[in-house]
Amino acid sequence: MSLIPSIFGGRRTNVFDPFSLDVWDPFEGFMTPSGLTNAPAKDVAAFTNAKVDWRETPEAHVFKADLPGLKKEEVKVEVEDGNILQISGERSSEDEEKSDKWHRVERSSGKFMRRFRLPENAKVEEVKACMENGVLSVTVPKVPERKPEVKSIDISG
Repeated sequence: MSLIPSIFGGRRTNVFDPFSLDVWDPFEGFMTPSGLTNAPAKDVAAFTNAKVDWRETPEAHVFKADLPGLKKEEVKVEVEDGNILQISGERSSEDEEKSDKWHRVERSSGKFMRRFRLPENAKVEEVKACMENGVLSVTVPKVPERKPEVKSIDISG
């Protein structure tokens, strides 16, 4: 863990990780939507940067994203340029009635996009995704490691 993420917004990322495409955004949380006077910018931007876990098993790279309240039709999983996994989507804000009086707005809305550079051992043509109970799971199988072929040589004499 580096010091930079804790200084600039506390994101769980590693600046030295070559696969992480998270970049510090100097304008993150700068503007809040009008009418949300009691919602801190941090809360408003919470959905914008969807939290994603990435773990590697012997067989695959597995990504899990918490996307509560979204349907699978509102989420897109794509592979760009042959090795960039992109997870994106949008949560619409609720319709406001003129007669409604809002006391607190904590749930966020808006677009999100996360991108991950996949390693060379990823089989991008076999990516699978499923959504269950607001958790998106994306599985990227890995190319099996080739073990070196060993050929035994008879010794004469």
